[in-house]
Amino acid sequence: MSEIIRNERRVTIRPGRDIVASMAGEFRSELNKEIAEELEELTIDLNGVEMVDSVGIGVIIATHNTLDQQGSQLKVINIAEDIYGLFTTMRLDRHFTIEKTGEPS
Repeated sequence: MSEIIRNERRVTIRPGRDIVASMAGEFRSELNKEIAEELEELTIDLNGVEMVDSVGIGVIIATHNTLDQQGSQLKVINIAEDIYGLFTTMRLDRHFTIEKTGEPS
């Protein structure tokens, strides 16, 4: 279960564990529940996350696509260096905001 912080139409979700196939369904459900509230911005805080597999990346991309259709923003923050490298190699930084651990948000 992720930690969820709500501030009006802005929500931050902290999964606190690796985003991999074994937890992707639960994480997707948590994200979809928040997206249904027509947010202005959804932030996924990856503090403490050491691995994101292809299924986890798919969940994050699907979340971005849904938010984009609603005119909302996705931010992914506190990304470990190796995950940040993967995200930038995949050019995900061209679609939504990504910030490494220690960068200002």
